[in-house]
Amino acid sequence: MGIINFLIVLSILVFIHELGHFLVARYLGVTVHVFSIGFGKKIFSKHWKGTTWQFAIIPLGGYVKMKGQDDSDPSKLEAGDDSYNNKTPLQRIAILLAGPFANFLLAAFLYFCIALMGSNALSPEIGKVLENSPAQKAGLQSGDVIVRINQTDIQTWNDLSKVIKESNTALQFYVKRDNKLQSKIVNPKLSDSENMFREKIKKRMIGIAPAPKVIVVEHTLFESFGYAVDKTAESSKMIFLGVKKLLQGIIPSSEVGGVITIGKVISDASQSSIIALFSIMALISVNLGVLNLLPIPALDGGHIMFNLYELITRRKPSDKAFIYLTIAGWVILGSLMLLGLYNDIIRFFS
Repeated sequence: MGIINFLIVLSILVFIHELGHFLVARYLGVTVHVFSIGFGKKIFSKHWKGTTWQFAIIPLGGYVKMKGQDDSDPSKLEAGDDSYNNKTPLQRIAILLAGPFANFLLAAFLYFCIALMGSNALSPEIGKVLENSPAQKAGLQSGDVIVRINQTDIQTWNDLSKVIKESNTALQFYVKRDNKLQSKIVNPKLSDSENMFREKIKKRMIGIAPAPKVIVVEHTLFESFGYAVDKTAESSKMIFLGVKKLLQGIIPSSEVGGVITIGKVISDASQSSIIALFSIMALISVNLGVLNLLPIPALDGGHIMFNLYELITRRKPSDKAFIYLTIAGWVILGSLMLLGLYNDIIRFFS
C-alpha cells in the first residue's frame, strides 16, 4: 500500500508541474506533442486535442514534449509560429517558470486545506525549566501555559518562540497556573544555540522546553489564506537555504536522500493522517519547484539561464555550448540521483 501511495503522490506532483508548462505553452500557441507521466516505454496513451497523453514505465518524473524543444537534441529547430524555438526569450521563460510556479501553487493549496481542517502545533505549555535560567529566576514553572506575552496573544509554542527571538527588552508573560492568570517579568538572555543546519548561532532564549502536547489550531477562511502563503514561503526559504548549505559543505552529502527516502516519508505520512500526508506533499511540491529553478542545464532553471543569455546578448548560445552544457547538466543530475540512492541503501542496511 505504501508503494501505491508513493506512486499516486509522485504522479500528482509531476502532473501539476508539467500541467503548468503545458497550459502556458498552449496559451502562447505552442504545439505540445506529448504530455508524459514517467519516462521510457509508454504503458498507456490517449491522443486528445493534438496531444498524446501517456503514462510511461519509469514513474520518477515526467515531461511535456513541445514542438521545437527536444532535450535529447538541444540544437533541434522546427519551423512555424507554433514552435517553442520561435517564441521570444520572455515567452520561453514564462513557459519554463510555469512548472515550478504550479508546484508552489499546489503547495499553497495543500497548506490552505490543512488550515481549514485545523493545523497541528505544539501547545504553549512549559514542560521543563532550566536551572538558573531567566525563566526560573522569573518564577515560571513546568505546567504553566503561556497565554500572552506583552500585548501578543500566544496560541502555539512557535508564537512564543518568535516573540522571544525578536525581543530586545524584558517581556511580560501572562501564564495560566491552577486555572489562575499570573504575570511574570522575564528578561531573555543571548545564548549559544544551533539552527536547523546545526550551525552555532546566538539567539535570545529564556531556558524553557515545551511539554509534549499537540493542539489543533482553527483558522478562519481569511486566516487560512495567510497560513498557506506563510507556510509556502517558509518552506521555499528553508529549501533554498538547505541547497546553499549543501553547496557550502555545511550539510554533509550523506544527508542527501533519494527516491527510497521520499517513498518512505510519503508512506509513513499516508498511514498517519490526511494532514500529515498533505504536509509532506506540500513540502515535496515546494522542493520540486525550488530544485527545478536551479541553474543546472537540463532543468527548467538551466533553460531559463540560456534564455536570459539570449535576452541580454541578443544572440543564442552556440549549438556546441548548448549541447555540452546540457550533457553536463544530465551528468550532474544523474550523479545526484545516484548519491541519493547510495545514501538510501546505506541507511536501509545500517
